[in-house]
Amino acid sequence: MIMDEEIRIDKWLWAVRLYKTRSQAAEACRAGKVKFGGIPVKSSHTVKVGEVYELTIEQLHKVVEVKALLHNRVGAKLVPDYLLDRTPEEEYERIQMIRQYNFERRDRGTGRPTKRERREMDEFKGF
Repeated sequence: MIMDEEIRIDKWLWAVRLYKTRSQAAEACRAGKVKFGGIPVKSSHTVKVGEVYELTIEQLHKVVEVKALLHNRVGAKLVPDYLLDRTPEEEYERIQMIRQYNFERRDRGTGRPTKRERREMDEFKGF
């Protein structure tokens, strides 16, 4: 654990397992998906303890607070020691609802949907 050293935002996001690779974290910064105070940050932005960042990971809008700095990636069980998840519960519920809405269940043995059934499903979903 580092106390008064500097660490880049892309490296910290990777180390606390918000992105699988450091290059994915850097790409998210370049794309404007990582914000501090509503302003997109570059991947070279220096992280400080107590700062709150807003992230967009796929469809999830996550809000995290930095509790501690670190250089190396940590195990999933140790992540809560380094970040505080401030994402509203409604956001997780919204993502769960999107997943349920996009899932289609068909009875076993009915096969693929016909062209007509497919059109009806698309019309129901609003496509």
